[in-house]
Amino acid sequence: MKNNNMVIRDPLSTVMWTFKREFLTVAVFSMVVNLLMLTPTLYMLQVFDRVMISQSQLTLLMVSLLTVFLFAMMAFAEWARSILLVRTGVKLDQALSQKVFRSSFLSYLNPSESDPAKAFGYLISLRQFMTGNGVFALFDSPWVPIYIGVLFLLHPVLGAVAIVFALVQTSIAWYGHSLGKQIQADSAQSQADAQKFMQSKLRNIEVLSSMGMLAGLFARWQKLQHKALLQGGSAQQRLGAVTAVSKFARYSQQSLNLGVGGWLVIVGEISPGAMIAANVLTTRALAPIDLLVMSWPGFLTSKTAYERLKELMGFQHKGREKTLTEVPLGQLKVEGLTVRVPGRDKPVLNKVDFVALPGTVTVVLGPSGSGKSTLARSMLGIWLEFEGRILLDEQDITQWTRESLGPHLGYLPQDIELFDGTIAENIARIGEVNSEQVIAAAQAAGLHQMILRFPKGYDTRVGQAGSFLSGGQRQRIGLARALYGQPVLVVLDEPNANLDDDGENALLNAVLLLKQQGKTVVLISHRQGVLKVADRLVILQDGQVVASGPRDGVLAALQKQREAAAGAAGAAAPAVQPAA
Repeated sequence: MKNNNMVIRDPLSTVMWTFKREFLTVAVFSMVVNLLMLTPTLYMLQVFDRVMISQSQLTLLMVSLLTVFLFAMMAFAEWARSILLVRTGVKLDQALSQKVFRSSFLSYLNPSESDPAKAFGYLISLRQFMTGNGVFALFDSPWVPIYIGVLFLLHPVLGAVAIVFALVQTSIAWYGHSLGKQIQADSAQSQADAQKFMQSKLRNIEVLSSMGMLAGLFARWQKLQHKALLQGGSAQQRLGAVTAVSKFARYSQQSLNLGVGGWLVIVGEISPGAMIAANVLTTRALAPIDLLVMSWPGFLTSKTAYERLKELMGFQHKGREKTLTEVPLGQLKVEGLTVRVPGRDKPVLNKVDFVALPGTVTVVLGPSGSGKSTLARSMLGIWLEFEGRILLDEQDITQWTRESLGPHLGYLPQDIELFDGTIAENIARIGEVNSEQVIAAAQAAGLHQMILRFPKGYDTRVGQAGSFLSGGQRQRIGLARALYGQPVLVVLDEPNANLDDDGENALLNAVLLLKQQGKTVVLISHRQGVLKVADRLVILQDGQVVASGPRDGVLAALQKQREAAAGAAGAAAPAVQPAA
């Protein structure tokens, strides 16, 4: 029977909840520490109100030994909870690192307010707060009422004064929170914008340097950096003012509390021992609040980091729960595919329908901006924010996990992104290198002989993003990577963009080989030279399919449309009158 009252937690909260035992243990140690914090108060009462009166050295010795023992117990409990929090922080990092790594990559596929590049920075901020002094304030704060209760037992006036001081400190902390929350968020966002601007422009450093564009770039970056500095300085000034007021209140309460105790001694309400003990206990009662105020900036940072991680880890592709256990045949069916992107009223793709069968080559033609690359990403399940259905062997492609589906798919995007590794590692998709499959993929892409001419062959490093290779070489290695492992569905997006004649011939031969092997090939291009290998043809125009079907039939229909349009244009043209 299902429990309808079961709490559904987000991924981050689920992981945090697994550490409930560790946090409960820390709470127990905190209870021991805070109970033993009453030791100085009790010791002073015994010394001033009993030992000093009885003049008993034995009593003083025994009370002192007992106090030292309790202090040792308190130190052990303090050490134990610190060690436990550090170990919990390490375990939390280990439990979250893989999920954060995965989520940070997946979030690039869809718009997100979180910055995926800073995901591990958020994780570090959260872990550092958990293992720092600030978290102790959260465990110690519930004991403030207990300490104040003990002060009431000593004298109601002492308890009332402690409440006033506690309210003042709490008000300062609350004001600091309300003041710093938005300022800290704006400052962090401005700094992130400046950093992101710089990182994005470094990708085009050759263009910027060769054409003298650095001066203009610096002016734009300086505006972003200046804004970040102003907001950061404003935040620090205001939070610094809050800290200064908090220090004033803390030092004032120590003196005023001692003054109130002295007055109570003068009027005979309490003993001198109770006065000193009350002063120490009041300071201890307000210590968690003081610590909370001092660690408030770190708390705000960790809270922001938690929210960003929660949003980032909450970004999961819906439905990806099943594991694909059988090798699919590769029949692809697109039904009513509509894709919208933020900032555009008109869909990028609008009700696209077509079928790609095993052992056939489907060519998608269309001008730039017609939605071809969006179609490629959607077909492979990269973009999942769409309407309609994409079926692989009559099964929704979005239901399978990427780890089980990915090896059966091959994808060559427009922008080839190689990884800093060897040619073999890149062809093997940065997994375990199977030499036979790597060579087979390279041979299928017509790349084997070219690789052998490199100094280290397949062990040649390609550099960051393939910087050691030419555009055509990167394109052909990307093609070999798409063919690695005998995928059943291969999608090639503008695969001949950077290829010379030899490279294009190798590409067409690879496509024909895939066709002979019974694979499903979808080739996306704006060049009509690829039509020679096409079995089916899909024409995209402004995100809509204007023609689809067998190649010869579609081409014949398009030719008739052109002839009809030309005839209509000729009939509409005015006749030229001969000169008189």
